[in-house]
Amino acid sequence: MPTRTARTAWTGTLESGSGQVEMTSSKVGTYDVSFRRRSGDEAGGTTGPEELIAAAQSSCYAMQLSALIAQAGGTAGSLEVTADVSLGPDPAGGFRLTGIALTVVADVSGLDEEAFQKVAEDAKANCPISKALTGVTITLDASLS
Repeated sequence: MPTRTARTAWTGTLESGSGQVEMTSSKVGTYDVSFRRRSGDEAGGTTGPEELIAAAQSSCYAMQLSALIAQAGGTAGSLEVTADVSLGPDPAGGFRLTGIALTVVADVSGLDEEAFQKVAEDAKANCPISKALTGVTITLDASLS
């Protein structure tokens, strides 16, 4: 299996510094990062680790769910997956991810509600990104459209 690479160049202190994260393997882009924007209410044109984790979680989950729907005998017409990743204070000091809320609205044929909910939960537990983030509570709101 392949290895994927990203690179970050950072200048300055945590509070006043900034940087750029480059999607090195895919070459899809280079994005500004800033702790001030990361910890603020508005991203202001920058990204940060939590948004990148949200992208990884939502795409990984969608792929895993699609595979499990097919294994269960269904067909995924479309999956709309959102991942909200929250950052907050760590009681031990510093910051930590305080939770990930997954929401999926699916157009699926060949599965009833109960079978869909089972594969949706299985996908949450078994996508590789969920497995990597076992220290973070991941919730799921899954519905059929």
